[in-house]
Amino acid sequence: MQERRCTESGRPDLSVDIAGIHLKNPVMPASGTFGYGEEYAPYLDVEKIGAIVTKGLSLKPKAGNPTPRIAETISGMLNAIGLQNVGVDDFVKYKLPFLREVNTPVIANFFGNTLTEYGEVAKRLSDIPEIAGVELNISCPNVKKGGIVFGTDPAAAAEVVTLVRKNLSKPLIVKLTPNVTDITVIARAVEEAGADAISCINTLTGMAVDVNTRRPRLANRTGGLSGPAIRPVALRMVHQVVQAVKVPVIGVGGIVRPMDAIEFLIVGARAVQVGTANFVDPQAMITIIEGIEEFLIDEGLDDIDQLIGSLEL
Repeated sequence: MQERRCTESGRPDLSVDIAGIHLKNPVMPASGTFGYGEEYAPYLDVEKIGAIVTKGLSLKPKAGNPTPRIAETISGMLNAIGLQNVGVDDFVKYKLPFLREVNTPVIANFFGNTLTEYGEVAKRLSDIPEIAGVELNISCPNVKKGGIVFGTDPAAAAEVVTLVRKNLSKPLIVKLTPNVTDITVIARAVEEAGADAISCINTLTGMAVDVNTRRPRLANRTGGLSGPAIRPVALRMVHQVVQAVKVPVIGVGGIVRPMDAIEFLIVGARAVQVGTANFVDPQAMITIIEGIEEFLIDEGLDDIDQLIGSLEL
């Protein structure tokens, strides 16, 4: 018989563990949609979410792509921000002080343009006690060199994960791109190379044109499509990856409502990330957490483990 894990208040237990990182609930922001955490603090209690996932960090500060770099689409948005960020050193100096005071695990997302950069950033993040784990971005479609190359080739993906693993003492989550023929091939490669968990999916490459000017709506021409439009694709890929690997999987892609998150949990994701919805409603994650709890109560479930992976085929 499965151990009952109701909390002292009698409410269902929403806590989960991802590669040794204990989360009070399975809901966290997707990198790039929540700043460094402090930006959203005036709008929601960041101690109520499962984790804070930072904006992607690079070895040096990065200005990103020229504007315009966001375009709204039906049921989603395109972005070509270009991974603008303050760089790992200024993150430690200016952004980490706020995170030190928050009782929520911090997961630092990072990327590099070369193997050397990946390894160096991993070393620097490994020495920061306030960071519970890292999320390795090998999948962003907005950068002309670096991430997309590693993320679409299993050998290259394994190479960068192996290097990062050697330079990192913290739990390593690897974020995968959907812009591949078979995502399970990449998932198996990064698992074998040392990934402790996998998050998927990142954005789908897309494009929009202004019919009046006949010009692309993004200065970068193409960008990453996110939002509800990609959720069925994301759900299918998460289901496939869960079946293909043994490490925990974090589901990402188009989650707006509690039921969206619950779908990902049912197919086997141990946690979820909320992205575009944060731009529409800064309270979206709180609403989703509360909705998951209400669903468990309605279903007579004591803890979230009874829901995770409960898909019937």
